[in-house]
Amino acid sequence: MKLSVRRPRRLKPLFAVLAVSAAAATALAVPTSASAAQAAPTAVDCASGDICFWTGANFTGQKCSWDVADPDWQGGSTRCSWSATTNVKSVWNAGTGSSTGVAYYLGADYSDRVGCTRQQHGGNLAGTYKVRSHKWISGSCG
Repeated sequence: MKLSVRRPRRLKPLFAVLAVSAAAATALAVPTSASAAQAAPTAVDCASGDICFWTGANFTGQKCSWDVADPDWQGGSTRCSWSATTNVKSVWNAGTGSSTGVAYYLGADYSDRVGCTRQQHGGNLAGTYKVRSHKWISGSCG
């Protein structure tokens, strides 16, 4: 009597195909952090050279913008009507000059710094404070 031994099917090729498919799907679905961080929002209404602040997230709501520093948003040459009563929710720095960022402050005359945004960057802020002044800076926003 002759016994026959049945060999199990090879699954290696199937696993390889599944692994490659999963890796390809993941690569297509998740943008790289470099491309996501460098991509400028397409619908930002902030003139080239300006710093813009909004009352709403994602660059919505009321906006105030400047192309120079302002030591007092409530009493300076350019007044931001909502700044005394409404928190800042988003910011975009469309600066193009030699300054590398814009620092912003809770108080007039650049007191109590709460944030900084580099040129051609921005986004949503915590929205937990009212900004009163800002200035262009050289050096790191960190």
